[in-house]
Amino acid sequence: MSEPVRLAAHAKVNLFLRILARESSGYHQIETAFALLELADELAVQRIDSGVTLDVEGPDLGPVDENLVVRAARMVLDATGNRFGVSMKLVKRIPVRAGLGGGSSDGAAALHAVNALAGNAVPRHELLHFAARLGSDVPFFASGAALALAWGRGERQFRVPAPAPLPALIAIPPVQVSTPEAYAWWDELNREPPARGPVSLDADALSTWGSIGRLGGNDFEAIVFGKHPELRGLYERVAATGPVWVRLCGSGSAVAAVYKKEGERDDAVQRLGTRGQRLIPTMTRAVAAPAPTPRD
Repeated sequence: MSEPVRLAAHAKVNLFLRILARESSGYHQIETAFALLELADELAVQRIDSGVTLDVEGPDLGPVDENLVVRAARMVLDATGNRFGVSMKLVKRIPVRAGLGGGSSDGAAALHAVNALAGNAVPRHELLHFAARLGSDVPFFASGAALALAWGRGERQFRVPAPAPLPALIAIPPVQVSTPEAYAWWDELNREPPARGPVSLDADALSTWGSIGRLGGNDFEAIVFGKHPELRGLYERVAATGPVWVRLCGSGSAVAAVYKKEGERDDAVQRLGTRGQRLIPTMTRAVAAPAPTPRD
């Protein structure tokens, strides 16, 4: 049996997020910017004779056949003639239903890992097409970018250089928010698409975390905070610790903050304590994870 291909599947934050409209298909058009964090799951993929298996170390992720890791693996195996199968082990470190993109990142990692075992038989452009079919955040994780502007459902992207890494803190509350749930709340409040002006960005707007902190906010914040006032309280407590950037993570429920120095982040951890939330110190990333290589 061959040695497994191992990949880190990193978490993301949305630097800003604007919901533009709901399509007739039910999907939503957005404008956002994704950035990677050091916080990551780990995926190990090994060749077997046939089939797809997944062993998860961590929380229950629901039916295996619906998991993005399994769906991604089957996409690549189908595209390469099902010449072999894969056994996969996923170590979950990214909290679920927190807006950190863990499931999407795992799916993107599976695309790359299984393709590596197939000798990279699927071309990059086709792999990115698979990613878009899997979900809105998956193309960013599959793209190899550490920071990217995104439009549409998140599949249209423009890669930009990421600022230098800084200490970050993720505050995980007890409450979880699913993305479909958050979009349903937005639809309730926005029967007609709101009139939105354009976002005008230049390179300087994303060049430092200080300038990123002056960008627009996250449209989910008012909606999610209205449904869960305790999340507004958490956001305000994190914001009071002096970060250069703070936002709700995607559709929630985690809150992310970035600090100038590790000491400032560590002080924030002490100030926030354990008032119901779990705190995860991490770093922002300036580079994407290295691509996998097949091993004999």
